[in-house]
Amino acid sequence: MEYKLEQISPTEKKIHVTASAEEVNGALTATLALYRKSADIKGFRKGKVPSSVIEARYRKQIYSEAASDLINYHLTEIMSELKETPLSGLTFEGQNELVKDSDLAYSFTYEVIPDFELPDYKDLEIEEEEAVLDADDVEKVLNRLRENMAKLEIVKEPRKAADGDIAVLDFKGFENETPVEGVSAENFELELGRGNALEDFETIVKTLGPGEEGQGDVTFPDDFFNKELAGKTIHMKVSLHTIKEKILPEVNDDLAVNAQYASLKVMREAIEKSYLETKRQLHKSDSQKKLLDELKAKVDFALPSSVVEKHVSNMLYDTITKLERQGKDLSSTGKTEEELREEYREKAEEISKSQVFLLAVAKAESLSVTPEEVDNVLRRIAISSGQDFNSLKDFYERNNLMFDLRDSVLADKAMDFIYEQAKVTHVPAKKAKEKGEEKKDKAEPKPKEK
Repeated sequence: MEYKLEQISPTEKKIHVTASAEEVNGALTATLALYRKSADIKGFRKGKVPSSVIEARYRKQIYSEAASDLINYHLTEIMSELKETPLSGLTFEGQNELVKDSDLAYSFTYEVIPDFELPDYKDLEIEEEEAVLDADDVEKVLNRLRENMAKLEIVKEPRKAADGDIAVLDFKGFENETPVEGVSAENFELELGRGNALEDFETIVKTLGPGEEGQGDVTFPDDFFNKELAGKTIHMKVSLHTIKEKILPEVNDDLAVNAQYASLKVMREAIEKSYLETKRQLHKSDSQKKLLDELKAKVDFALPSSVVEKHVSNMLYDTITKLERQGKDLSSTGKTEEELREEYREKAEEISKSQVFLLAVAKAESLSVTPEEVDNVLRRIAISSGQDFNSLKDFYERNNLMFDLRDSVLADKAMDFIYEQAKVTHVPAKKAKEKGEEKKDKAEPKPKEK
């Protein structure tokens, strides 16, 4: 195998690869041997099937796997010799199939960290706010715990449904007295007052008591995610079966035991400890960002386009996801996808600059990330999102997301390295009011001197 390196730009490189016919034939022979060893074909003993029969039956799979194995071997060898790690996926050109007795020629492009001189990032001075316990915040955590452990009881006294209730109901939508497809449900449970349904619909429900029926018009917003319903007014008929209300447990030892703690005292201590640790991490992250911003201001370099585009796409995806949760679509922003992408670009470039800077520090300090560290991050993602680890990992691998995840873990490791080298001074925490005024001062333009 021979290759030639071509520098396309400060952030992009192209490798031209040529493999001899001998190497191609060797790859095909090796893959064919694996198939011959495991193939189970009627009329032949296992492992004794003639190669010609194996090739005739599994030709497509053999040639595909041989090509993949050979190219992956080339990539490993080339990147090892060049001592480079691509920032994103590779873009291939040329042959992607093997031909027996013929040379293989292909090329691939990839982006790398641009060369630039790093400023001094050791022994820097930075302030970090001390973590202070806020009793009100602790009570909010306790109240959320009570909400999560609340029991639902059917309301027996005659009354109308109200905010905070869970209404069990049937509903069906009509347009010109014709049922609207997809706008109906039976024994549907709706928690009122949480914004889980359109206001017009909740208004109808709140006029009803258990066993009562009601109806009214519901107007869907123009930006409703279901285009067939957007902007329409549907006549809704509702039957309310029962009303359930949440019975919150008292804050005592019983609550703590049900939450897997020995006592209320132990539970409060655990909540306070977790709260303080979260605060510490937030203050540390704020200080790390200030430190990184100061360092980035001292350098200027070209940004890899694929990294910037990736962050733009991630921001756009987050926007679309949030809108869909609200029953809206992109049109509700009053902007096209391209306009939003352009709007996000400046922030995406700032994020990309942070990532590239930290990866450059990681390279300078010979920091690395093991497969186990990447897997641990994937496990945390799987647990927090309720997904199967192996399925999630397979998804990341199939969609070429492992490069991005590895770079993210490595960038975090570089930031931690910089912070560990810094001279950190802990200062008293600012009150929420002071922080708000500080943000306001930064946001408001200063009067020009005359």
